Amino acid sequence: MYEYKKKIKSFTDLIVWQKGHQLVLLVYRLTKTFPKTEQFGLTSQIRRAVVSVTSNIAEGFGRQNKKEKTQFYYLSRGSLIELQNQILIAKDVGYLEKEEFSQTVKLSIEVHKLINRLISSNKL
Repeated sequence: MYEYKKKIKSFTDLIVWQKGHQLVLLVYRLTKTFPKTEQFGLTSQIRRAVVSVTSNIAEGFGRQNKKEKTQFYYLSRGSLIELQNQILIAKDVGYLEKEEFSQTVKLSIEVHKLINRLISSNKL
């Protein structure tokens, strides 16, 4: 499990990044089953959006001033919302089962809340 008292030395120590990474792995596993005709369409878009979530958290972590950090965390949140839209589309066109959709949405909401907390704490 995650160590909550651990000193944060790397972006990988952030719980928000860890949960986001779980979301990346889940999305990659689920999109493997999408039709080959979507390889350069929805599959690619979903994967780019989910990778962008954790990539922007990592890049924000590496920035020195709070304004820059916060901007990257906002970008991460925007990518997450984009992903949520794309997951909804995937469900509606029949690429995701109800349970897969629910699992993905639940984790994305958790990551969304963590990003919001990260943004708030960075503004203090």
